[in-house]
Amino acid sequence: MSKMINIQSYLKEQEIDIAFVTNPDNVFYFSGFKSNPHERLLGISIFQNADPFIICPKMEISDVKSSGWSFDIVGHSDTDQPWNILANEIHSRTKHISTIAIEKGHLTVERFEALQAFFPNARFVPIDNQINELRVIKDKEELDKLRKAAELADYAIDVGVKAIKEGITELEIVHIIESAIKEKGYSMSFETTVLSGPKAASPHGTPGNRTIQKGDFVLFDLGVIYEGYCSDITRTVAFGGINEEQRKIYETVKKSNEESIKSVKPGIRCMDLDKISRDIISDAGYGEYYTHRLGHGLGISVHEFPSITGTNEMKLKPGMVFTIEPGIYKSDVAGVRIEDDVVVTENGVEVLTKYPKELIIIQ
Repeated sequence: MSKMINIQSYLKEQEIDIAFVTNPDNVFYFSGFKSNPHERLLGISIFQNADPFIICPKMEISDVKSSGWSFDIVGHSDTDQPWNILANEIHSRTKHISTIAIEKGHLTVERFEALQAFFPNARFVPIDNQINELRVIKDKEELDKLRKAAELADYAIDVGVKAIKEGITELEIVHIIESAIKEKGYSMSFETTVLSGPKAASPHGTPGNRTIQKGDFVLFDLGVIYEGYCSDITRTVAFGGINEEQRKIYETVKKSNEESIKSVKPGIRCMDLDKISRDIISDAGYGEYYTHRLGHGLGISVHEFPSITGTNEMKLKPGMVFTIEPGIYKSDVAGVRIEDDVVVTENGVEVLTKYPKELIIIQ
């Protein structure tokens, strides 16, 4: 409830009558209820003074109750008009509604127009930034879950590395990794990536039936969910002998990763970290092959606020969690990325992902 109180205070300060939160990750953040409602309506209505309520599919009411939600739950069936039900519930709690806060980054145009139809005189304002500011600082309970998620990611990388052998396909290794995590009772936070040889030079490549061959770099990018919180790790290993330039690329990415991590502390800007990382790679002659940002926020969502880019002036604060994942993708030579999950501490940084980064060459 303490997280909701922050939003209620904001509503009072800004004279906003209600916030309607619809992003399932944010619903989980405020309520403890995790759901993928697909096309069905799910949301929390938060008021200045009245108790909040969740609207959800009727089939999920028992799941909401078991999640620990102690306020009203309003269900709708597939034959109901959920927006009509929502509007009636809101009007029963507060008669005069002049301003409604919504997540502009999540609410579709169709759903926005449905809200407008029931509240034609209301002004709509964004609540996205306020929720981001809340979620960006993780409390002790959240950090403990993120540590466990990172530990599981380290395990998954270890499983994948040990599965490498000549002739095995990328998809076969994906299956081995995901099966091992399922056996432990967990699920992946996104589709597991295993890319080999030339395919490793595609930052968002798709695993396929390519067989692992001697002289390949094999890139793993994966994450595991622990009690609603995500990890995200990338490691690149060599299978058999690699040439001098491939080794140089690996060591350059490793240096970029490690120097960026060393620089993490309260007060430094996101853009400063990106520059530290990028300068190391540019100075080694590979700047044009580093084609993405340094990292992204991490928590309930595998990609969340903030974005660690060269234009983000936001200063780091204790409790922020994000990835540091420099890469070099030179298509005719090698693709290497090394990614860790880090927490800003009062004095510096804690690295959550601990799988070794020294170049591993599997013979």
